[in-house]
Amino acid sequence: MIESADAAGTTSRAPAVPAPRTEPVPRPTDDTLLVPGETCWRIERADRHAVFVDAADYFATLKRAVLAAGRRVLFIGWDFDPRIRMDPRTPGRPREDRLGHVLEQAVAANPRLEIGVLQWDLGMVVALNRRMAPIVLLNRRTPDRLRFAVDTHHPLGGAHHQKIVVIDDCLAFAGGIDVTADRWDTSEHRDRHPLRHRPHSTRLRGPWHDVTSLVSGPAARALGDLARERWESGTGEHLDPVEDVEACWPEGAETFLTDVDVAISRTRPEHGGAELVHEIELLWLAVIAAARRTVYIETQYFANRRIAEAIADRLGEEDGPEFVVLNPLTADSWLEVKSMDTARAKLLELVREADRYDRFRLLVPVAEGRRPIYVHAKVTCLDDRLLRIGSSNLNNRSMGLDTECDVSIEARNGEPREEELRAAVLGLRHRLLGEHLGVEPERVAAAVEEHGGSLVRAIDALMRPTGRSLVPFEPPELDPVERFLAETELLDAEHTPNRWRRVKQAFAGRRRRQRG
Repeated sequence: MIESADAAGTTSRAPAVPAPRTEPVPRPTDDTLLVPGETCWRIERADRHAVFVDAADYFATLKRAVLAAGRRVLFIGWDFDPRIRMDPRTPGRPREDRLGHVLEQAVAANPRLEIGVLQWDLGMVVALNRRMAPIVLLNRRTPDRLRFAVDTHHPLGGAHHQKIVVIDDCLAFAGGIDVTADRWDTSEHRDRHPLRHRPHSTRLRGPWHDVTSLVSGPAARALGDLARERWESGTGEHLDPVEDVEACWPEGAETFLTDVDVAISRTRPEHGGAELVHEIELLWLAVIAAARRTVYIETQYFANRRIAEAIADRLGEEDGPEFVVLNPLTADSWLEVKSMDTARAKLLELVREADRYDRFRLLVPVAEGRRPIYVHAKVTCLDDRLLRIGSSNLNNRSMGLDTECDVSIEARNGEPREEELRAAVLGLRHRLLGEHLGVEPERVAAAVEEHGGSLVRAIDALMRPTGRSLVPFEPPELDPVERFLAETELLDAEHTPNRWRRVKQAFAGRRRRQRG
């Protein structure tokens, strides 16, 4: 399967980088990274906020939420497969657990309910490869209030890569998990799991790691605005907000935080009269510039030169931060290997050359039998102050060619709940690392403390030569063609103006003032 549409049109020459605009950069005047109009689109309050690590619990919760929906459900996705099972761990007839049947059951039980599914148009190529009927044909087999549509409104070679589900404008899921095949797994990440297979196939798939989030309240309404905007752009149909549904929360969903501000950051390409929006890239640069101790990253790719150069810049500082990046061992398709894996090998050379103080790690999680776990999650933890979960990858297309949506929370200095939010950010980081290292989160936290606050040294100490763990990534040697692709970025060109120097200068001045 091809993630991020890297097989779709990328052999054509990418659009030229837009001319630099006099747009703002993040303003570090009050220790805040999330600034509407700069590093994010909007900041809204979430009555409740949840995090789903891996898709098993997410799909089960999504099923309950859809069946309880009152007026509208909107799926905005890169890929969508109505044949997948939503909760295969529970007893019952498999057919009744399939996503398509769940959607049909929901509209049949509630005459007021409408469900819309909007998929990136070239995602149908992926669906056909899985022997699934094109999504547009599904409309002929489903009730009128269940509508499937494709979105062709994107530049050549671009993709709609957001992964959003909005229910009644009062509940919204957003993150990295597509509602499709090959995503379901538990956090055990067993080498072989009998439920981890594609629909209508008995061949077991490999372990898969992913993360998404859930919000209710005004933050959900904001994601609903984004989803309805995408629906109108893709279908031409305007949808009004849902106004007459009470606050909702799915039964059994564990709350991560309550009454917390959530920022929504986007990538939207320059296309059809719409201006470039690259809030996600500006937030990446602000995160790297503002980092004091550690940036922890889970990402499908490490293929963005601008971000790699910014990391290398900070690694060159004597008292700079540590960077820990988790990746899959290799990309998921031949073309991704040629575009993303070659870029990763080249950029890793650049970063390691700059890492004179040994503060960078690129790691791959492995299961108990040492089978590599595919990292599809898109998560960033900046020190103990910012958590971002989203759809964007560390590649060029996620910064300026594809549509993306990330959501973040930030612990701001001096706020009444600052310590609670800082503990939440670190708690999730340690939960994720505990999952990958095969230890309890408390053991990760203790190891960080034992090593003077160094996450790199703590991970080095916790890694094991056998069983569930993390292993250092070592890139293969590139042949001449692969090196040419990596150096020219032919398959993943840049699409945004470079703001790193301006962002770094602003945050470096603030760090000097704080030390003084």
